[in-house]
Amino acid sequence: MRFLVPIVLAVALIAVAFNFAKPLPDKFTEDSFLPKASSVKYLAAGNDASFAGLLWIKGLTSLGESFLSGKEYNHLSHVANLCTELDSLFYTPYYFVGSITPIDTQDTTDFIVMRRALKNFPDQWRLAVAFALRLSKGPFPNPRAAADVMRPYFDSPDTTIPQHIRLMYRTFELDAEQTETALEMIMNDVMQPRFKKFRESFYNKTFRVLGYRGVNSRMGADSTKYNDVKNTIDAFADGKVSPRYAFAHLLSLKKVEEPAADTTAAVAEEASVPKAEEPAADTTANK
Repeated sequence: MRFLVPIVLAVALIAVAFNFAKPLPDKFTEDSFLPKASSVKYLAAGNDASFAGLLWIKGLTSLGESFLSGKEYNHLSHVANLCTELDSLFYTPYYFVGSITPIDTQDTTDFIVMRRALKNFPDQWRLAVAFALRLSKGPFPNPRAAADVMRPYFDSPDTTIPQHIRLMYRTFELDAEQTETALEMIMNDVMQPRFKKFRESFYNKTFRVLGYRGVNSRMGADSTKYNDVKNTIDAFADGKVSPRYAFAHLLSLKKVEEPAADTTAAVAEEASVPKAEEPAADTTANK
């Protein structure tokens, strides 16, 4: 009985402290803290895969709450990095990060996650496409790195890979080159037997390399140029025109960017013209 009073007082003191204490921050929605995988492994006690699943569920819960509250949530890739460090074969975080990460976001933690994804799931070409687009259009555009990611899928035995995905690496390579070099690369590809069935895609790639970036531009005002590109590539591939002529003609079709109107000279000319003096008011009638 003599220990009962101190125990009751201690419990009461703890209850009062919790009542007046500030609430702890949500570790998945605050920048303050996310544990390291090396620390979490001690808590997991050998159940790394199970613990990774619990952490991922918490991350998805925080993401869902952000949709309801309107509060931005930018830490899913950090949670995915932690989860896949614990269990590198945990596929779901890779899929989510590749699918929902904005292409232009400045946080590149997803790069770490997606590189780990391709290392552990090299046959998942959809993950590779998501990562390649992020590399080529992200905050630090690197089309060469994107080409390296997609190149292995060109001759993959996977029959589910669409043809345009197989040739995507070439698009990134062309984006990394000057117009003349890109045209030369396309013409070399046209003549290679392994690219024979992709001839139609070369029309689009050449059209894009020449500066016609719009998806529907080939069906609008620029349709004549597109048909010219198509006919030139066909004539070159069929040996009807020389490579030199085809190269020069395609290069002549390059879209000329209209310079922005220079209004400096017009403003200066207007300022230099003296304004006509207004006649003095006739005050005779007021005298």
